[in-house]
Amino acid sequence: MYRRILVPLEHSSYDQVILAHVRQLAAMCQSSLVLIHVADGWAARNQLSLKLRESEEMRLDRGYIEALCTTLRAEGYETEAVLAAGDPATEIAAAADREQCDLIAMATHGHRGLQDLLYGTTANGVRHRTMVPVLMVRGPAGGRPR
Repeated sequence: MYRRILVPLEHSSYDQVILAHVRQLAAMCQSSLVLIHVADGWAARNQLSLKLRESEEMRLDRGYIEALCTTLRAEGYETEAVLAAGDPATEIAAAADREQCDLIAMATHGHRGLQDLLYGTTANGVRHRTMVPVLMVRGPAGGRPR
């Protein structure tokens, strides 16, 4: 059913929620996984245009996503890691096309009302920027980044 699943990760407790779900789905469909983290700090967003070195935040993010990739490979999943920089929704949608994924599986925070207006949601942005199906799994209330 799904050959390649793109799994956006945010380096937070929500990652384990989506990874638990995706492990089962990938095993059932014999899918490969593409893990992506989008660094969106100032240095990450301006790295290419200003020819900046990789920031400490990006080095930590790269280590995190590569460690998860190694763990999943050890469990028998065909897995790749991608570290991108910029606007998360835009980069996730672009990666789904570039990596030829046929599903995007991501955790959501479940904000409501004013929080969505103030912060927007990456999941909402992704679903408006891609034609690839998007599976959203709600994370626990109060999940915290890093």
